[in-house]
Amino acid sequence: QENVLQRVLQLPVVSSTCETLQRKYSSTKESHPLMASVCEVYERGVQGAGALALWGMEPVVRRLEPQFAVANSLACRGLDHLEEKIPALQYPVDK
Repeated sequence: QENVLQRVLQLPVVSSTCETLQRKYSSTKESHPLMASVCEVYERGVQGAGALALWGMEPVVRRLEPQFAVANSLACRGLDHLEEKIPALQYPVDK
């Protein structure tokens, strides 16, 4: 079954924006050593918090899986409609 989040991330406008942000973030870390150390601490904290949240939410997600499947299906149909009505979603940000 298709996943709406994966589909959104694969849209050229979204993927090119993410790539641009990643390049800027990496460039900033490389050119500012103090910023790099702050970012690394932040990244470790986010990873730890994410793992803890994932562990804590797993039982809830498992229980609500049927509802998530319905919501995902509806969201995919909505995305189909948006892609049809807004062709610019198929172009990278620079275009």
